[in-house]
Amino acid sequence: MGFDERYGGDIFKGHSRRQRPSYPAIPAEPGLVAEVVGAEFVGAVVGFERTHDGDFVRLEDRRGTQRLFKMLPGAFLVEGSRVTLVRHVEKRAPRTSNSGSRRVENVKAKVAMPSRIWVEGIHDAAIVEKVWGHDLRVEGVVVEYLEGLDNLGEKLAEFQPGPGRRIGVLADHLIEGTKESRLVENVGPDVLVTGHPYIDIWAAVKPRSVRIREWPEVPYGEDWKTGVCARLGWSDTREGWNRVYNAVSTFRDLDYTLIGAVERLIDFVTTPELSKADM
Repeated sequence: MGFDERYGGDIFKGHSRRQRPSYPAIPAEPGLVAEVVGAEFVGAVVGFERTHDGDFVRLEDRRGTQRLFKMLPGAFLVEGSRVTLVRHVEKRAPRTSNSGSRRVENVKAKVAMPSRIWVEGIHDAAIVEKVWGHDLRVEGVVVEYLEGLDNLGEKLAEFQPGPGRRIGVLADHLIEGTKESRLVENVGPDVLVTGHPYIDIWAAVKPRSVRIREWPEVPYGEDWKTGVCARLGWSDTREGWNRVYNAVSTFRDLDYTLIGAVERLIDFVTTPELSKADM
């Protein structure tokens, strides 16, 4: 009773119900690039709005156009995978700084010291500030954008480094025999130049942190950032920088050559008893 062969089994068991697909939940961190399913809109997260109709995410495309989209399940594509965006919640300040040193709470930053750290590129400055900013403020070290090593001689002549008035310089592509290495020769005992071997600071960020397998090869003569974006399927260098910057949260996201270079500069400008030979 209750079994009917015409329907393949027990008629009282009912029909199997199709399960709704589930999608991974991804925090919509500022700068995260997402594509809206069915809307032909790709943009970076710039904010949120909560309405009577639910939560919405605000995206900005590469042309600067902003639009609101409801945060429905599976409504977005991130790096080709369909996901559910959820509100990003800022984490509490860690007990250690991004550089790995112990975070000192409730301590005012020192008055800016005469010594300085100069960085070659504006992206370099942003990453140094993001990872080492807490330590630098505690030590009273100011980081300044050098706008290229070609300006180093002129800037040093203006600054007049000397004892207690040191300059540390962070350079890209610092390899013996390159133009960069020649530009930083004979800078004197109160100027220390360090750097990483990569052509651009982007490449000093670990590929896995940026969620790529590796940094692509770009032929000599082709703009490196533009070539990287083209090979990785990123729309332009603005999107590329958003991806790189948001991939960095601590020193663990960086190559050891960059970590060592910055740490040596900090030691040099904050510890007068150390000489260039000690570094």
